[in-house]
This record gives sequence, C-alpha cells and structure tokens, in this order.
Amino acid sequence: MTTNTASCTAPIRWGIIGTGRIAHTFAKALMNCKDAQLYAAASRTIQKADKFAAEYGFLKSYGSYTELAQDPDVDVIYIATPMSAHYNDVRSCLENGKNILCEKSVTLNCRQLEELLDLAKSNGLFFMEAMWMKFSPVYRKAMEWIREGKIGRISCIKAGFCNHVPYNADDRLFRADCGGGALLDIAVYPLTLVHDVMGVPDHIMAHAHILNGIDMSNTIILQYDDAFAAVDSSFEYPSRNNAMISGSDGMILFGDNFYAASEVCLYDRSLHLIETYTAEDSINGYEYEIEEVMKCLRNGAKESMLVPQKATLEVMQMMDECRRQWGMEFPDE
Repeated sequence: MTTNTASCTAPIRWGIIGTGRIAHTFAKALMNCKDAQLYAAASRTIQKADKFAAEYGFLKSYGSYTELAQDPDVDVIYIATPMSAHYNDVRSCLENGKNILCEKSVTLNCRQLEELLDLAKSNGLFFMEAMWMKFSPVYRKAMEWIREGKIGRISCIKAGFCNHVPYNADDRLFRADCGGGALLDIAVYPLTLVHDVMGVPDHIMAHAHILNGIDMSNTIILQYDDAFAAVDSSFEYPSRNNAMISGSDGMILFGDNFYAASEVCLYDRSLHLIETYTAEDSINGYEYEIEEVMKCLRNGAKESMLVPQKATLEVMQMMDECRRQWGMEFPDE
C-alpha cells in the first residue's frame, strides 16, 4: 500500500470515481480551483471514462475503479457512485492508500461508516463526507450568528428538502438496491443542519411513505431537553425548502433551498430585521469543499473540523434510527 501525502507546493492530483450527474458538477468546480489538478477519472466502461476525461481535461481515464485506486500518483479521490456502492468503493481506495472525499450520504448505515473510519485511521488517511452545504459562506454565517448568541437559546428548527421527482423505477433514487429514498439522498441536509445546531436528539419520531422498499416522503421530529426540530423530505411534492432557526432572542431564516441559499437573515424577537448576509458562489458551490480538502491535505490533517467524522457518524445514527422505525432495510446491508 502506498499512502499519498500532498506537497506544500505541488498541485493536488484529484481522481474521480463515477461519472454521473454529481461528478459533472464537481468536475466543473474542480477545473476552476487553483492548485487542483484534474488527474484521473474512472467509470465502469473506458468509453464513459474517456468521454468524461476529455470533457474536463483529466490527464488519465480508467475503465475500472480499481485501476484508478491503484494509480500511485493520485493524491485524493472523490467518490461519486450510488450510495449502495460507497462502502466498497471507499474501502478499495483506502486499502490502496488514497485520501477520500465521498459524496453524501457517505454509507448506507453506521456499521459501514465505522469500518471505513477505522480503516482510514489505521492507514493514516484523510476521510470526509462531501457535505458541501457546510462550507457555504451563507451557512457558515448563520452558524457564526448562533455561536455569538445572536438569537439566544435555540428552541426550534424547521427545515425541509422536498422536490417532485417523476417516478422512474430505473432511477437510483427509487431503487432500494442503490440505497435510494428521500432520507439518505436529501433528508441528510436538514438533519445535518439540526445536528450542527443542537447535536444528538434525546428522542426521534419518524414517519414515512414507503414504496417498493424506499421512503418516498418522510417527516422527522427530533426532541431535545428543552427544544425540538421538525424536518421533512420528499420526492412526491415540492416546497420552498427554506429553513428557520428560532431562539429566545430572535430568529435566523435562510432563503429558498437553504442548503444552497445565497441569503440568510437575522431577526430579533419582535421579528425586526437586524442583518442580511448575501454571498454568491464563485463557481457552483462545490469549490469551498474542494478548497477545504486541499487545505487539510497540505496541513497533514486527517479530517476537516468543518465536517468532523464524529458529526457524520452521529447524523448517520439518526438516519439509522429513522429506518429502524420504518422497518426499511437495503438489500446490500
């Protein structure tokens, strides 16, 4: 096994495993990030890999994920395969000494994640879930206001991520064998927000509409000692997807699509607007997590303090509990 560490001056050589929609979004950001070298791309066929590599300017292309994992010159690999494949794909890369940025949700369950975290630690490798929301300037400003006590003691969070997605039995979103369902794909965003602000809940009450082994829609209530949060996610109906964090001294309100909002507002307890913060992404929003990964690699860090591994594990535990209540298991578990 060869463990890659990044030089303080040389470009960071990136590999991408998987060439679907999210990989294209990530590659567009990567090609515009200073010091990021688009080094290698892998798909299940060499034809797809060659096409993807040519479109974004990768130096190499591979027709198998294992070949890329075994390339000694790759510094870090971004995993963009379906969720059901994350465990095996990440494990192969870690066993070959590669630092990892894995698309969310990072695994199907806590057991898988714990094994990968142990493997990354034992091999001295960087490992992070690609929760790009947490790096957004707007999101970070909201967290700053909370740390500064601008809205006092938090009492309630309401957030949702709901879109109408036409049902397609072949789409990974609707396939249990791909780790489909609204929970792992989109509820992870509002649940991460709640965890960032209030931590692990004392109790969870979760309800879902289950169809063909996956949750089409869900509503989750998270109870704390003196506060609660309500989140929902769905493929069956649309919403504005905003988020509200309410406290004893005021409220924070994200704009529509809170996970990618360009604006967040701070109100006092009488709902008078105190401050508005706006920030437009320089590329597409994925550039911030890319820059964080490269910063960590140059500093020799094995995890990011913005997406600590403990937090990723605790959110996964919350989602495990939701599925336990629904009796929903994936074939690959």
